[in-house]
Amino acid sequence: MTPLNESPAFQNTPATPPRRPTARFMLAHPAHLVALGFGSGLSPVAPGTAGTLWAWLAFVVMAPWLTALQMGLLIAASLLLGVWACTVTAKNMGIADPGSIVWDEVVAFWLILWLVMPVGWWGQLAAFVLFRFFDAVKFGPTAWADRTFKGFGWRGGFGILLDDLAAAFCTLLVIAVWRFW
Repeated sequence: MTPLNESPAFQNTPATPPRRPTARFMLAHPAHLVALGFGSGLSPVAPGTAGTLWAWLAFVVMAPWLTALQMGLLIAASLLLGVWACTVTAKNMGIADPGSIVWDEVVAFWLILWLVMPVGWWGQLAAFVLFRFFDAVKFGPTAWADRTFKGFGWRGGFGILLDDLAAAFCTLLVIAVWRFW
């Protein structure tokens, strides 16, 4: 009998060797489509920024059609969907936290916009710039989340989302201080 920690379900290894995603890869599995931000993660330059821009556009398009409660429920469901999608896609790519997985940026930026609205274009731009800064620099809680939850399996999928949620928290904290003063 194989010891529990040696069974395939508990191994911290990818299913395949590392690969760069393509449109074909993205369309091969629904999790890939979601995790790669419906194609925004395929950007050859700054896929995280491309994913955040896609999130901003998607939010602006959805906002008139959804109540605040519906948007909150969509974000909550997207977080759960994201753990699954990021876990499957990272494993299939063979990389613990590939830059082309942008669903973490999408959900985190939706959360930011949901909590700061209503703000005008300049307020949304400030939120975008702050979020991209905190996501790229990765210090404090963002660095902790990025370091602590690495690997393959649900822990890795959760970790992919967690560091961006920490960046969203930092962004919201700066915006709250800014509004207070």
